[in-house]
Amino acid sequence: QVQLAESGGGLVQPGGSLRLSCAASGSIQSIDLGGWYRQAPGKQRELVATVTSGGSTNYADSVKGRFTISRDNAKNTVYLQMNSLKPEDTAVYYCKAEGRTTRWRSFIYWGQGTQVTVSS
Repeated sequence: QVQLAESGGGLVQPGGSLRLSCAASGSIQSIDLGGWYRQAPGKQRELVATVTSGGSTNYADSVKGRFTISRDNAKNTVYLQMNSLKPEDTAVYYCKAEGRTTRWRSFIYWGQGTQVTVSS
């Protein structure tokens, strides 16, 4: 069993910054891919950024140059640093972890979501 705990969301003014964290716990052998997704009201969930176990990253065009995804393998935690936030970044942000348990079974888990609201 794997659990994901997200934190760091909130209300911020345009141009501000927030840092999201996603801590994984449980019978984890490895997290091969960590990612952040978001879903705005009335829209489909979309990819924000992903990071592999080796540190390779991928970003949605809309956040390139403003958001940075990173990970701490020792803590099984993935971060999303969000700078220069815009009102259109307002959404519920979900983390996703793909990896293997200590019994070498593959898993995919989603966090419960954290609200990010960018407004003056």
